[in-house]
Amino acid sequence: MSAPLAETLTQLRVGNQKFLIDFYQRSRHLFSRWAQRQHRLAPAQAHGLLQDTLLDFYDQVADGRITKMPDDLRAFIYGMAQQRLAAQVPAHVPLPAAEAGRRQRLLAQFNQLGADCQQVLTYFYFRGYHFEKMGGKMGFPNATVARLQKSACLRKLYELLR
Repeated sequence: MSAPLAETLTQLRVGNQKFLIDFYQRSRHLFSRWAQRQHRLAPAQAHGLLQDTLLDFYDQVADGRITKMPDDLRAFIYGMAQQRLAAQVPAHVPLPAAEAGRRQRLLAQFNQLGADCQQVLTYFYFRGYHFEKMGGKMGFPNATVARLQKSACLRKLYELLR
């Protein structure tokens, strides 16, 4: 059984998403029932959550964060979905005014950065890309250049905030 799992991981790494599409089609109704029972999600929300979770799983496999197929993939995916839900701040809980204002100012300054700087900072801080992957996505020659670009972009953002 480990040979097919290893083959599946290899196929995912080279961009073949057939396994994930099949998994989604086989699991979406069961996942939807679980999400409705555990988290009171509507079926459409549950399907979206499953899609996002499978894309996160794919990204982790593609960039090397997952190197071994989990023994129980279904439980692993459900756990990832649960973490996604736990990490989200409920919509009915507003941020304190000071924090909301700080975030608005930061977002306005972030939007003043060039598109490349926005992309570099998004890849690093929000998608968790390591410098090698970020360099490959951005077309930098190596990880050191990606690290220097991130540093320069942070410096620009800091200067805009002053």
